[in-house]
Amino acid sequence: MTHPDPYLATGATVSRWLSDRQRLLRNEAEDAFRAEILDYAPRQARHWHRDYTSVEAFVESVRDNRERWAAAVGVPPRQDRPLNARLEPWFSNDRMQVWWLTVDFFGSLQARALLALPVGAGKDTRRPPLVIAQHGIGSSPEKVFGLDDDADIYKAYGRRLVEEGFAVLAPMNVSGAQPRARLTRLCSLMGRTLWGVEIARTQRLLDYLETRDDIDMSRVGMYGISLGGAYTLFTTPLEPRITCAVACAWFNHRRNKMAIDDARYSCFLSVDEEHVWIPGWLREFTDADLVSLICPRPLFIEHGKADGIAWWPQVQEEFDAAAEPYRQLGIEDHIGIELHEGGHEIRLQATLDFLHRWLQ
Repeated sequence: MTHPDPYLATGATVSRWLSDRQRLLRNEAEDAFRAEILDYAPRQARHWHRDYTSVEAFVESVRDNRERWAAAVGVPPRQDRPLNARLEPWFSNDRMQVWWLTVDFFGSLQARALLALPVGAGKDTRRPPLVIAQHGIGSSPEKVFGLDDDADIYKAYGRRLVEEGFAVLAPMNVSGAQPRARLTRLCSLMGRTLWGVEIARTQRLLDYLETRDDIDMSRVGMYGISLGGAYTLFTTPLEPRITCAVACAWFNHRRNKMAIDDARYSCFLSVDEEHVWIPGWLREFTDADLVSLICPRPLFIEHGKADGIAWWPQVQEEFDAAAEPYRQLGIEDHIGIELHEGGHEIRLQATLDFLHRWLQ
């Protein structure tokens, strides 16, 4: 068969050839990479060897997975430098006292948070338990306490927690997809992620709280929404001082969320959030598998059926997988979910019941 001389083709024809072959290559690559991501069962069998003979045996059986998760997010080494904590009054009334807390952290980087205590904390015989309250990607610690929230997404949940008798620590995360992307690039050059740095930030703040005598650090919960829900699922496996956790508006069927476009939910593959791409994340760490690194500690999931981050039947499917270790260990009462009719928002009441049960 005689082929036409490519050198005799017009420029437009050559451009079409190049475009057509590039489109084929891109689509083949995406199809191959997606197929590998979705073929999760063989990797799960290879990386996870859960032992259900006892709670202690289970925790030991996932120890290596925990270490690999710490490596994936690149948590910086713990520092022994002085904390140099500073407290600046922010708000007070007859129910609570709130300060901006600043602690030396990483080089010139400071760890900052709002710290709130019920009035009279530490003066009676029972110190209040602590809840770490994590804000979302376009938000702030102030929103946790009810400011800048005209849409009523947060329900001033930090303030409500203090009124219910909890101490609250609301760490300040880097906000915004573009600022987080810029810092992610710098972190990646040193084998870290911004996630890992901000996990270490929270640990540094907890180090300071352990020096105080007005908070019961044996009773520590974590409750985050959206990006804060991610930090709850990412931090709790690596921080044993957290004794129970609540993830709101984040828990998901992670393979679908990351790799499959679907009209029913937003897919990270098609949005500009570079910071979410953790190297090695889906080699072995679906949301259900991360929960295995929280188990046997109590965990609660809040999710709105109208929330566009996920399609709620897939959330239920992932939750069923996440709950399996709790069932196998006979502690299924330690894990729960509220699938409510709302959207991307705090609902609070069922979580308050959960936190009262496990922290008070």
